[in-house]
Amino acid sequence: MTKKRLKIVLASILAICAVLAVVAVVGLRPVPPFGDNFAPAIITDLPELQLPDGIVSVVFVESTDGLDDGVVRLIASMQMYGLDFYQTEEAPDGIIAIDDVVLLQINAQWAERGGTNTDLIARVIEAILAHPDGFAGEVIIADNGQAQHGTNRRGGSLDWSQPNSACRSQSVLDVINAFQAQGYRVTGSLWDEFTTVRVGEFSAGDYTDGFIVEDYLRSTGLEISYPKFTTQFGTHVSFRHGIWNGESFDTDRLRIINMPVLKSHGWFGQTGAVKGYMGVTSDRQTRRHALIPAGRAHFSVGTGGMGTQMVYTRMPILNIMDMIWIAPDGGPASSYNAAVETHMIAASLDPVALDVWTTNHVLIPEAQRLLRRRPESMNPAGTEPGTFGHWLRLSLNEMIAAGYDFTMDENEMLVIIGGD
Repeated sequence: MTKKRLKIVLASILAICAVLAVVAVVGLRPVPPFGDNFAPAIITDLPELQLPDGIVSVVFVESTDGLDDGVVRLIASMQMYGLDFYQTEEAPDGIIAIDDVVLLQINAQWAERGGTNTDLIARVIEAILAHPDGFAGEVIIADNGQAQHGTNRRGGSLDWSQPNSACRSQSVLDVINAFQAQGYRVTGSLWDEFTTVRVGEFSAGDYTDGFIVEDYLRSTGLEISYPKFTTQFGTHVSFRHGIWNGESFDTDRLRIINMPVLKSHGWFGQTGAVKGYMGVTSDRQTRRHALIPAGRAHFSVGTGGMGTQMVYTRMPILNIMDMIWIAPDGGPASSYNAAVETHMIAASLDPVALDVWTTNHVLIPEAQRLLRRRPESMNPAGTEPGTFGHWLRLSLNEMIAAGYDFTMDENEMLVIIGGD
């Protein structure tokens, strides 16, 4: 190498080091163009349960095959411990009010056992519609398969020909059509259809379906993005701000129930309640910065980006983990033959606690039993970058910093199994 070339290389290295030093100090965080609009979004009032000393979160576990009354039993168990599913005069802190718009955030990127069980989806919708005061709101089933990857390499679908159901033919669209045939306001929104469309908010006069993207890289390497769209019933939904009535947003009427499938994941060890929020982002529109390997939404999972996504968009009012069939190996896709039947579901206000308990007590034991996968990468106690435990802890830090009282410590969890 000539002296001239050596000087050029050294100058380049120094320039890169200088940029990295700036990154270390400011985290590539310019002034947010939306100002205070993107402060932490604690806009879902989670019920405050009366818990024993030292307990932070409750996880409810119930057996079901998706066809029985397991969801009803789960709701009854929750109510016994002060978590009311229905908001009524007697239970003003209940989760679902009679006129709410309830969005079921599911896994829809994969067919067979890789997507949320459609029998379970139907049972949850039945429970919502069974509100004791009469349900007059709307139910939306939604996800973003990012119009990439997935079973057919083109993203997600609400109408897989081989869905996750007992009969192996009942798609999400079939469930929607069945309820609509009975006159119920149940619909679906596949956000793949507009995941590449950047739009403004309803409040800015933009009624186009698409994604709001914050042109601002967060410390976890995530550009926050979220969908806004209009349902077939004319309801204007902003995932972050709520229901637009033409003049203002009604934040409280939009309720998110997070319904992931418990699965292993080739990159990040586990996919469940927290990682399921990838389906709320637009991976196609967010950037991957050259100096921060996170950046683009999916890469930011490993640096805690989904905690950022939950905090700055909208926290679920309830998380229900689908464990009727799980994928202890080979996830996030899962064929019928590779999946393991457990006939279980679990629910919690705390997505982190739900991920930890179900992974420790359901996913890892099955992986060990089948000898299909070394469970180190999915261990919640993992500390190595890239492991489930590492990125979940970073995600939890984002939630705690925003004021959410969640936990990864099983000693701080009360676990209620089968209505005990």
